[in-house]
Amino acid sequence: MRRYFPILDWGRRYGRETLANDLVAAVIVTIMLIPQSLAYAMLAGLPAEVGLYASIAPLLVYAVLGTSRTLAVGPVSVASLMTAAAVGGLATQGTPEYLGAAIALAFLSGLMLLVMGFLRLGFFSAFLSHPVTSGFMTAVGLLIAAGQFKHVLGVPAPGHTLPEILAGLWANLGQANLPTLAIGLAATAFLAWSRKGLKGALVARGLKPRSAALLARTAPVAAVAATILVTWALGLDSRGVAIVGEVPRGLPVPTLPPFDPGLWAAIAVPALLISIVGYVETVSVAQTLAAKRRQRIDPDQELVALGGANLGSALSGGFPVTGGFARSVVNFDAGAETPAAGAFTAVGMALATLYLTPLLYFLPTATLAATIIVAVLSLVDLGALRRTWAFSRPDAAAMATTILVTLAAGVEAGIVAGVALSVFLHLYRTSRPHVAIVGQVPGTEHFRNVDRHAVVTVPEVVTIRIDESLYFPNARFLEDTVQHQVGANPALRHVVLMCPAVNDVDASALESLEAINQRLRDAGVLLHLSEVKGPVMDRLKRSHFLHDLTGEVFLTQFDAMRALAPELTCRTLAAGRRDLARNGGPG
Repeated sequence: MRRYFPILDWGRRYGRETLANDLVAAVIVTIMLIPQSLAYAMLAGLPAEVGLYASIAPLLVYAVLGTSRTLAVGPVSVASLMTAAAVGGLATQGTPEYLGAAIALAFLSGLMLLVMGFLRLGFFSAFLSHPVTSGFMTAVGLLIAAGQFKHVLGVPAPGHTLPEILAGLWANLGQANLPTLAIGLAATAFLAWSRKGLKGALVARGLKPRSAALLARTAPVAAVAATILVTWALGLDSRGVAIVGEVPRGLPVPTLPPFDPGLWAAIAVPALLISIVGYVETVSVAQTLAAKRRQRIDPDQELVALGGANLGSALSGGFPVTGGFARSVVNFDAGAETPAAGAFTAVGMALATLYLTPLLYFLPTATLAATIIVAVLSLVDLGALRRTWAFSRPDAAAMATTILVTLAAGVEAGIVAGVALSVFLHLYRTSRPHVAIVGQVPGTEHFRNVDRHAVVTVPEVVTIRIDESLYFPNARFLEDTVQHQVGANPALRHVVLMCPAVNDVDASALESLEAINQRLRDAGVLLHLSEVKGPVMDRLKRSHFLHDLTGEVFLTQFDAMRALAPELTCRTLAAGRRDLARNGGPG
């Protein structure tokens, strides 16, 4: 039971000191989460209160099911944008159908995550390579920031791709509302400065660094309070400044998603993409924070916890949620020790929906847009493209493709293109594995690449070291490599496949090995294996290959050469050791 309900583990050791630390962290995160929840609901195209609803039940569910002690789940920018992109083509914003589709998206995403968790399919996240993830986050950050400028300018600019958004902004630039622009730019400037300068300013005034850092995280609350007062005092809503307006008070009521087969079919792929992207972000944040305290998380259980959180969000009228980086870091820095801090945060958010929503009436949407812009620009890392290009051009190509497709065609097309290109590049690279002809290093029992080291070889024996597992994409490549060596060396009598890096051999590769063995037999050449790993050897024993093998299987490459070219091998070893001793090296 503790495996699926981690609360049964940490809950037994819960004490008064832990309670105090969790309560302090919950207060700080609640203050930060209120404006974030409102902003991300707006980003998803939903009423402001839906963001509050999506920040209550998911936190409670994760507190029961989650394995991270400090992860804080809730609405995040990426999932909000993907929700808007998925639902925007199915219904009109502001309609019950739009909200119902968003709820169904959260519900279906939760079901998918639960199934993947129970089947222990956390490894699927590996299909999102880091370059693809980094490129996707960069593109999403640019898309979100560009899409929020319409609220800063106070103009309409529809569209889900960067060209559409920029075209809309340009066409309506002359209609910009000056009071809205002033509020938006001021809020953006303040929030951007607070990320880097507010902490230093507070420390200079005598605050301790940790207290100053936590206080700086609450800058969005200050921006919200200030702009509400300014808008109310100057009556800016009558001058065209868009405000949040009336936010319904009260706790969310239990809600069921619309069970429309057509709707579920339309959102199935977006729900899967949101699940995978959200899970990757959640696990990355959870593992990073757990490592700092020498704790561990269970990636498969995190699938279950995140799935339960999304179901909780859907059943309380919310939209897809995931683990948020910013709020999780604040939760960690504030001293949260258990997931109970998230449950206390949920209580704080519930109190906010009951008592604070009337205070949000005059909140300008430009302030929420500024909050989003500053938050998501931290996702943008265009310098990563240059760094990746210097290290691996194929990975840089995958990153650049993900960025361009996401910006030009939307988030779903971008993530699909990135995953597809990552898989293609992996198949391409492994279809042409690195192989090396190796020889003996004088004075040792080691064998190295003849192109990189001064080694000794013998014409009658060729050793091919395979630096990749053998499976269907590279099986033909291995056949061609062996055939080339046989054709280039008429004196050849033995071929040794050195396999220290071969972790697996699939059925296609087994057929290739059998074909190589047969062709070498016809040419009067024996095939041998060396340094075969135990699991690979176990599989080979279940086939006829070892029975038909013309040569032998050697434990080490030195054993192979000592059997196939004993005089040269022993003489090379002895001569090398004498040279080392004569030159003062180890004997």
